[in-house]
Amino acid sequence: MANHKSSEKRIRSNDAKKVRNRYQAKTMRNALKDIRTTKDKTEAAKLLPQLTTMLDRLAKTNVIHKNKAANLKSSLAKQFNKMS
Repeated sequence: MANHKSSEKRIRSNDAKKVRNRYQAKTMRNALKDIRTTKDKTEAAKLLPQLTTMLDRLAKTNVIHKNKAANLKSSLAKQFNKMS
């Protein structure tokens, strides 16, 4: 059990951040799944910029690592370019 007011507050804020980070990461994974399973290039063209922005924002706030964001963006761009 926490002995200080500041540590109790830190525990509360860490819990709030954990919930927010999990939500954002899960939203990202769902968006990745949506764009990977789509066969329509026009729909993928609409989703790709949104997902790229999302990945950059999550990397900026340290929800995911910046290299992971770069790798995901690169693989999605390759997949997009292969679509017919």
